[in-house]
Amino acid sequence: MSKKKIIICGAAGRDFHNFNVIYRNNPDYEVVAFTATQIPDIDGRVYPAELAGAPYTKGIPIVNESELATLIKKNQIDEVVFSYSDVTHQHAMHIGSIAMAAGATYTFLSPTKTMVKSTKPVVSICAVRTGCGKSQTTRIVSDVLSNMGKKVVAIRHPMPYGNLVAQKVQRFASKADLDKHQCTIEEMEEYEPHIDRGRVIYAGVDYEAILREAEKEADIILWDGGNNDTPFYKSDLEIVVVDPHRPGHELMYHPGETNFLRAGVLVINKMDSADPHNVGIIENNIRKFNPSATVIKANSRLDLDKPDAIKGKKVLVIEDGPTLTHGEMKIGAGVVAAQKFGAAKLVDPRPWTVGTITKTFEKYPMIGTLLPAMGYGKQQMHDLEETIARVECDVVVVATPIDLTRIIKIKKPMVRVQYELEEITTPDLKEILTKKFR
Repeated sequence: MSKKKIIICGAAGRDFHNFNVIYRNNPDYEVVAFTATQIPDIDGRVYPAELAGAPYTKGIPIVNESELATLIKKNQIDEVVFSYSDVTHQHAMHIGSIAMAAGATYTFLSPTKTMVKSTKPVVSICAVRTGCGKSQTTRIVSDVLSNMGKKVVAIRHPMPYGNLVAQKVQRFASKADLDKHQCTIEEMEEYEPHIDRGRVIYAGVDYEAILREAEKEADIILWDGGNNDTPFYKSDLEIVVVDPHRPGHELMYHPGETNFLRAGVLVINKMDSADPHNVGIIENNIRKFNPSATVIKANSRLDLDKPDAIKGKKVLVIEDGPTLTHGEMKIGAGVVAAQKFGAAKLVDPRPWTVGTITKTFEKYPMIGTLLPAMGYGKQQMHDLEETIARVECDVVVVATPIDLTRIIKIKKPMVRVQYELEEITTPDLKEILTKKFR
């Protein structure tokens, strides 16, 4: 009986995990290729033989998603498996239409079927979109569990943009580990806040191998989700963050809607800057589609190191890259802070961008009047640094989760904006977690 030929559509994350848990060493399937999108420069690589296993002696090619129809026809593909996140339902089915028109079956894998079971309790924190405030929520959950006397080890959704074999299992316990693993800005933004709290965080490519290492030193595992992807691990509690700045998106994006429907706890963040009407839309959707979920409302509290430096100034705001690009947010904490503390003008960086930063604005023209902190590689970091240097402004407001000056030079006056979850309703996360894990 011939093997079923598969293509996995991905973005260097969920696609590799789906392969590892469903198709690797499975005699019924042959994965012919991965496709790549969303992230710059991840196509043209190979998922290596060391990770793919037999019979992939030459590894599995990773090609640009634009070649999907050609690949299907050339290789007589039986099935295309959609395996990336934070896309509209329309986009997901657009890829499906391409696959089906070319002659393949189109498939989504059940998140439950792809979850690895841990020997330790697991709390997952996910979101319905990129940029909802998931990281703030993760920090609170981590603090609460640690204060309960638990040894918390976080595992972050994958971002393997370098050498995949070397990145099979990564452990980060210090900032030296970030340099050791040659992390991108996007990776550092997720790992560094855990390190700053004295906690260990794992990431990489093979998430069962990662879990088994983390279990050796953890009382409880914290799944720190990425984009709006579903958890890779079977969770004892699924916490999902929703965003009233994007009301209705909880029902419009894949797989964020799945998270929304699965959630045991739903956190409505950014209440302090949200339109009450938009909050009402989300509350109505919760009542209609997930009425059993516990709802927490929270502010996204801003902390600025030099708030007086903003008033009356021309300000360049720098925000988290993925939130502004495929996350489609037009403002973030930096813009909110600049407006709150009296900036005379937000400076549009477009006239001064260079290289890969110019290409980012061309690919995502809906980006607002701000600069995404793109840094998927050394060239992009260099282009970001040069763009900041060229922009004509009085002050740079940096609202990324890390101190950018550790990575690039900013030779202009700078204000750093940080943000923390501030719960305003009960029960809060402390009460819920204490009851669940005491």
